Amino acid sequence: MLVDSERLSVEVDRRVLADLGWTLTTEEIVHRFVGRSAAHFRADVEAHLGRPLPDDWEAPYQQWYLEVFESDLTAVEGVEAAIAAIDGAMCVASSGSHDKIRRNLGLTGLLPTFDGRIFSADDVDEGKPAPDLFLHAASRMGVEPTRCVVVEDSRFGVAAARAAGMRSFGYVGGLTPPSWLDGEGTTVFADMADLPGLLGMTAQR
Repeated sequence: MLVDSERLSVEVDRRVLADLGWTLTTEEIVHRFVGRSAAHFRADVEAHLGRPLPDDWEAPYQQWYLEVFESDLTAVEGVEAAIAAIDGAMCVASSGSHDKIRRNLGLTGLLPTFDGRIFSADDVDEGKPAPDLFLHAASRMGVEPTRCVVVEDSRFGVAAARAAGMRSFGYVGGLTPPSWLDGEGTTVFADMADLPGLLGMTAQR
């Protein structure tokens, strides 16, 4: 959870879905899609509409996202200081495409911090809540899964961490209710300033 993109994405998703013929509330979109891959989004839309979408179905909507993100996207409050205070290897393992991840990190000035250590759902067969992406990231980073911790803001993300055998920290600064993140192996927190201390406590266990 590095960039404050959830609210922006969900609002544009709502407009895109309405344009395609599927009216959903913000809460319904969060429940169905936040933390899932673009492939899952497309499959769900096709299932609801009862027809396949053309290969270039996203093209008319890309500008909608770009305009909103370029004007309003920011890093999560306190995340830069948290990153600076964490002593350990870090990477990004996101449900977005590589292009989307790099664009968002670039817009918020975080790309240099993670360049070369960015992993996407496009890299694996199954996105979150399957463990594939986190296991792939751990393998590429040369770290055993049981020694990894995941910072997530979606229920599908914490489910993927549990499936991968990784401890997770559920950030509740977005739209996801805390109860969706709480559970075995997950510490729920609301302030990025607390994250370095929480990670330190985990390392001592």
